[in-house]
Amino acid sequence: MAASAPTQTSPSPSQPGVSLIPNLKDRIPKLEPRRRRQAPSNPTPVPRTPSLPSPPDTSDWTYKIPSRRILSRKDHELFLESPTYQLINAWVFGLAEAVVDTPCSAVRDGDLSDRIKTILNILDEAEKLVYESPPNEQGGSRFGNKAFRGFLDLAKDNSPKWHRQLGLDNDDAVAEVSTYFCQSFGNGSRIDYGSGHELNFMIWLLSLYQLGLLQKPDFKAVVLRVFVRYLSVMRVIQMTYYLEPAGSHGVWGLDDYQFLPFLFGAAQLLYHPFITPRAIHQDLSLEEFGADYMYLGQVSFVNSTKTVKGLRWHSPMLDDISSVKSWTKIDGGMRRMFVSEVLGKLPVMQHFLFGSLVPAADGMSEDAAAADEDTAGPESSDPHTGHAHEGKGWGDCCGIKVPSSLAAAQEMKKRGLGEGLRRIPFD
Repeated sequence: MAASAPTQTSPSPSQPGVSLIPNLKDRIPKLEPRRRRQAPSNPTPVPRTPSLPSPPDTSDWTYKIPSRRILSRKDHELFLESPTYQLINAWVFGLAEAVVDTPCSAVRDGDLSDRIKTILNILDEAEKLVYESPPNEQGGSRFGNKAFRGFLDLAKDNSPKWHRQLGLDNDDAVAEVSTYFCQSFGNGSRIDYGSGHELNFMIWLLSLYQLGLLQKPDFKAVVLRVFVRYLSVMRVIQMTYYLEPAGSHGVWGLDDYQFLPFLFGAAQLLYHPFITPRAIHQDLSLEEFGADYMYLGQVSFVNSTKTVKGLRWHSPMLDDISSVKSWTKIDGGMRRMFVSEVLGKLPVMQHFLFGSLVPAADGMSEDAAAADEDTAGPESSDPHTGHAHEGKGWGDCCGIKVPSSLAAAQEMKKRGLGEGLRRIPFD
């Protein structure tokens, strides 16, 4: 019988030469790849595009001069629950959806309707008025130039003629629609401009749609030709008259003056095969594609008007947004911002004008004494009265005067200092 193999036993700690240190290989847990944490989801849903109603029958219509009706927080709440609120969202978001994946160059001159061509001619003539009311010499001041009021007077004088070129022969209709048009260039009393004035331009176009002068086949051209031309006119006006930012948040806002180029621009880039949100940091991309895509074009313009270099310093919100992985998220974010930061802000909407084509809701305060402070004269009215504020203090609409960043850049160029942007000391 074969002898059995000796049984192996673990060495006893009492045996000489045996270490008391445990075997760490058996004690270290197995390493596993770290799971990537998902970014926190935004609990606020992306606003949907309401259905845009057909234009009303205006054959027997009573027009009215638009005036302010949001005079309190309750008025604003009534507006947010009204059909007019839905109409504005349907108009703006519908225009954005019309230009998804569409560069500006896709709309050719031969594609334009006669009405679109007329609107473009009107904007061309409006720009020429700037040169008929040259800025006053103001000794390097970066605050608004009072010659801007002369430009507004010229635009108001020409407005009836321009609207008749569009086919409006009813004096009451011209008076209503032209109010939005004239208000879209800025405020003559405060010599400022902001997203509320930009919204007036969109309401002017909405009024033309309500009158049947613009059709749904025109929507691409409305954004990619008309709105783009309006932006270029406003840049000339801003740089000429040093318009101050209306309700500016300084570097902590999206942009001192405009909002819609980013909303429409995000829609243009929604599914672009190679332009990513990080492209706003690439000078070559801005130069090559800025003319075709509003988002990039506006970033390029913002860069050119700042006296320090780098989005992270002068536009940190735009810088933060560029880290988002897709244009889809940016598009949704811009929709949320339009609803909350433009339509949802009392300091912006208290200056909104309601007429018959874009009516006020039932129960809102009666018409204000004037459509805007401009009607009381540029020097006679106190811009801090006649409207409400959120919280205490003057609020965003009429806080401390903010000098124009455009003016700073222009003054540097006048002094021969505009060859390159100044870097901040620790950049």
